[in-house]
Amino acid sequence: MAACVSKARTAIEALGRPSEVLIADNGSTDGSQAIALTEGARVIPVSMRGYGAALIAGIHEAEGKYILMADADDSYDFSHLPRFIEALDSGKDLVMGNRYKGGINEGAMPVLHRYLGNPVLSFIGRLFFKVPIGDFHCGIRAFRVDAIRGLNLRTTGMEFASEMVVKASLQKLAIGEVPTTLRPDGRSRAPHLRTWRDGWRHLRFLLMYSPRWLFFYPGVILTVAGLLASIWLIGGERHIGRLNFDVDTLAYALGVLLIGVHVTVFAVSAKLFGTRAGFLPPNPKFEKVLHTISLEAGLMLGVLLLLAGLGTGIYAVVQWHTAGFGAVTATRMLRLTLPSASALMLGVEAIFASFFLGLLQIHHR
Repeated sequence: MAACVSKARTAIEALGRPSEVLIADNGSTDGSQAIALTEGARVIPVSMRGYGAALIAGIHEAEGKYILMADADDSYDFSHLPRFIEALDSGKDLVMGNRYKGGINEGAMPVLHRYLGNPVLSFIGRLFFKVPIGDFHCGIRAFRVDAIRGLNLRTTGMEFASEMVVKASLQKLAIGEVPTTLRPDGRSRAPHLRTWRDGWRHLRFLLMYSPRWLFFYPGVILTVAGLLASIWLIGGERHIGRLNFDVDTLAYALGVLLIGVHVTVFAVSAKLFGTRAGFLPPNPKFEKVLHTISLEAGLMLGVLLLLAGLGTGIYAVVQWHTAGFGAVTATRMLRLTLPSASALMLGVEAIFASFFLGLLQIHHR
């Protein structure tokens, strides 16, 4: 702690700007608070435990225009402060450090984190949110205080690192990165980071803030695949080489179609709820499409599907009646009853989904 605060103060003095060193402490029992005060830092106590909780409190207590945040374990080089400030002065709202560009010393990062966890999560972050950075979870970063406070950051655990970048991207803040280094930390205890637990929390956060990738794309793919396969199989048995596809495959194809439609409804509902609750920024294109699809249109679609399913079912019964209500060819009847049942289920889905989406929009009408 003493070395970390001292190096931070040295970097500040070299920068030549009015600054302070602020320590957000949420329960240290090793006397580090007294050490930080002795070294000239301002210490604020944080009652809630967690990496994110400490940083949120520190961000709201800070008095400057810019904040450079970093772990107080002497693993980051505070002499890189000028490059962060230069990027902020040039108009960036958030400036991330990139340890892969600056250099990771031997033993500074576990092999699993260095070559799998961080690269994979960073790739997902870039894919989902189009964030132009290569080190999504770098612990040293700088930002404009007013811009980051406006994001209403909430997570209290390690996923706070992802939340800041994701929300900054969703709110169209200017994001940049500069190279930085990482060396083995100077702590005498084991780090709080837990590889699988915290990795899952980061991944879960990325998925939950991207209904498009979590629900919409899978839903559309399943819907289209199920629909095309069903249309292909509904007319009769099909052959590809030595493989035969019949009503059993049709049953699975219709199941895929039903799952796809259900997941797509989840996508629209999640996007709408996230926007209304303030978790996700408004999307003009989404709102325009949503307003063109009225509750009544959804109800009409549902009724049409119900009628189609009911009509097909009645036709199947007529065919059975023609056979004297006796034995009939199973495959022939299943090509009628399976689509009939699917249309009935899709009709019910359309009706109740329309009411649910209408419910989510009530307070905005």
